[in-house]
Amino acid sequence: MKSKRFSTLKILVGLFLCVSVLFPLILLITHIQPEDFAKVASSAQFWPMIGNSLLATTISMLISVTLALGLAWCVNRSRIRYKSVFSVLFTLPMLIPSISHGMGLVLLFGDNGILTNLLGINIHLYGLVGIVIGSVLYSFPVAFLMLTDIFRYEDYTVYEAAQVLGLSKWQQFVTITLPNLKAPLISIIFATFTLIFTDYGVPLIVGGKMMTIPVYMYREVIGLLDFSKGAILGLLLLIPAVIAFVIDLRSEDNGNVSTVTKPYQIGPNKRRDGLAYLLCIGTVVLVSLPLIAFAYLSFVRQYPIDMSLSLHNIKKAFTLGVDMYLVNSLAIALATSVLGTAVSYFTAFLTARSHRTFSNMTLHLISMVSLAVPGIVLGLSYVLFFKGTFIYGTIMILILVNIIHFFASPYLLAYNSLCKFNENLEDVSTTLGISRIRMLLDVYLPCTQATIVEMFSYFFVNCMVTISAVSFLANFKNMPLALLIPQFDSQSLIEATAFISILILLVNGLLKISVFFIKRQLQKQEA
Repeated sequence: MKSKRFSTLKILVGLFLCVSVLFPLILLITHIQPEDFAKVASSAQFWPMIGNSLLATTISMLISVTLALGLAWCVNRSRIRYKSVFSVLFTLPMLIPSISHGMGLVLLFGDNGILTNLLGINIHLYGLVGIVIGSVLYSFPVAFLMLTDIFRYEDYTVYEAAQVLGLSKWQQFVTITLPNLKAPLISIIFATFTLIFTDYGVPLIVGGKMMTIPVYMYREVIGLLDFSKGAILGLLLLIPAVIAFVIDLRSEDNGNVSTVTKPYQIGPNKRRDGLAYLLCIGTVVLVSLPLIAFAYLSFVRQYPIDMSLSLHNIKKAFTLGVDMYLVNSLAIALATSVLGTAVSYFTAFLTARSHRTFSNMTLHLISMVSLAVPGIVLGLSYVLFFKGTFIYGTIMILILVNIIHFFASPYLLAYNSLCKFNENLEDVSTTLGISRIRMLLDVYLPCTQATIVEMFSYFFVNCMVTISAVSFLANFKNMPLALLIPQFDSQSLIEATAFISILILLVNGLLKISVFFIKRQLQKQEA
């Protein structure tokens, strides 16, 4: 009886993932009209747009990954102080929408920008320069987090052998560090490329005349309601994402293996530490500038005409409904975090604590499909699939699309944590007559509380900053706060957009602080 109940739960989870992931994507593909391929490919904008996207994405990705690699090296291979503080500050750009980075650059380096007027230097922000700078700000924290985690699992005994053989530090880096980083670095490169390639927030604000695929898709679907053309462009955006997804699958097994027998030993080196301080402090300053500009501009009466400090624009923002949209965002984020964490954790429990059968492996692969689906593509597929249903146009569809959009990473967090338990636990529990649900409630949940908190945090922060998937599905009543940024920007309400970005940053910052103290309390309880 218990086995049948468990099988029923697995079927229900499988049906949920099929309806919310596979079926919308299949409908998106079938919605394409064959003749539209020729129309899109023959349009005057198409090939320049492809070239613009590839050029801007490639340059941004190279800078972003290189910067992230340098910062990860500074944090893990130097003796600088306040490493944890630097690591937190590097990730601040993740706590605001990508479109806010574009807005921050306009405030600083636009034709009437603060630094443009102050220094008298025009960097010609609109176009390639602006897209690259904004994309680097938006994407390097993700690459940094992935790289710094890899550095922690290097075995020092190999480096000791290299020192005995007389290899210099540079030779050790080239012959040991880089080969160790090769496989995960390829995954990080493709993941960063995909993140930048599919983003429309930054190029929408600072792209100028340089059109990219996501911006073109956004304008065609939102502005002209051309779903067939949007589906074709969505398939183009899927290509690098699918490549990154396949690479992640191939490197998954290797990524979980750790053979560290001795932690890395860092010797004294003033020149190295000086360079590390220089890079870290310089990055923090560059990351902080847009945030400082937002904070300052929130209290300016009218930029750049009247720079006197005032609460006028904050009051005006609230009269325009910022408080209502903030409540929408909090409701969406909380519901997504609770439901998303519950569903992704239970799915991970089904796949990680069961035998590797065909059904379990299928469930595992479907769970990770969202890694290969950009938010803008997922949102369009939901418009086509759910239009006319009872959830379309309600806050429920925004919660659902956010759960699926961010499902894969929390799922993998839970999956990896649950895989660390002894593989014979289920056999022992069956012998003792303990049900699998009881094992879940009494063993796995209490032992993975820190992971659950991190999953909740991931869902919440990303729901607060996302504008991609929800942009096609939100309406005036249920619109989340982040979507007000492009709306206010189009109305030249610059001060209000700055205030919204700071508001989102504060909410996410408070959550991150709460998560830090909760996890520290859990660590004390375990000790």
